[in-house]
Amino acid sequence: MDRFAVLGATSWGVTLAWLLRRNGNEVVILTRTAEEADSVRAAHGLARLPELRLQDDVAVQPVPAPAGLSGAVVAVPAQSLRHSVQESGIPTTVPLLSAAKGIDHAGGLRMSEVLSSLGWPAGRIAAVSGPNLAHEIARGLPAAAVVASTSAELAGMWQRALAGPAFRVYTSDDLVGVEIAGAYKNVIAIAAGAAWGLQFGANTVSSIMTRGLAEMTRLGVALGAEPLTFQGLAGVGDLATTCFSPLSRNRRFGELLASGKSVAAARAEIGEAIEGIATASVALELAARVGVELPICAEVSAVVAGEKTTMEAMAGLLARPLRSEAASPA
Repeated sequence: MDRFAVLGATSWGVTLAWLLRRNGNEVVILTRTAEEADSVRAAHGLARLPELRLQDDVAVQPVPAPAGLSGAVVAVPAQSLRHSVQESGIPTTVPLLSAAKGIDHAGGLRMSEVLSSLGWPAGRIAAVSGPNLAHEIARGLPAAAVVASTSAELAGMWQRALAGPAFRVYTSDDLVGVEIAGAYKNVIAIAAGAAWGLQFGANTVSSIMTRGLAEMTRLGVALGAEPLTFQGLAGVGDLATTCFSPLSRNRRFGELLASGKSVAAARAEIGEAIEGIATASVALELAARVGVELPICAEVSAVVAGEKTTMEAMAGLLARPLRSEAASPA
């Protein structure tokens, strides 16, 4: 029996722990504090994820990690990933699976690059992404994901560890593309949420999603990703889910902004990490380095910074010069 740790008692972290245990693995969830561990243990899960009850033999304990791990899932918010892994006590010999969808705001690094900077070799790092709403997976509804790594052997290990009757897992060797897609879709989901909040309808949201996919692909390819990755689960699959599902935190954040709430009030109401907030500004920095335009991202960044209202941002996008779809940066 393999033994896995899940770092982070987030909704997605608890769901991944449940999936790993369902497949016969020994699982321990690592929390920040003893109080958090007690709460998860007593509830067999999270109050905000009532659909899921953890198996009785899933261990829950505060960091540091126990010895003898076959692998560890990092399921913490992107902006706290570096600190959380440093405090986890997980040795660099243990393979890691990043479940965080974001870009490090301080250094503009993808999550795998953050892990590399902490001492993990490339062959021990993987990332999971896709249209994976925790509430739906916890209900046993069919879903799919992709695990990416430069090591086919490692990607296959995580594929076998997580896949099940209603959760299909594919593998990819395009770590750059899967991570950029997983992070960038949150930015576009904020714009889509604002459109929903302004009652612009499905035509508008579909247009934002499609042009957002073009932006995502453009940035990813400039950073070394494969174009086809953005047509897959981590790209258009995850993007569609986050733009259209009311369960998406980033979409809900955009809706709340459109209703007139401040960034602080919207964040407080949602009460969980909204990865698109930090990703918007750092994606613009990456785009400037590689010389690509991200018009939707730029408007989202301006709204989050308080420089524009959601209506002003939408008007700015609609006022851009008309171009060919194939050549247009917007």
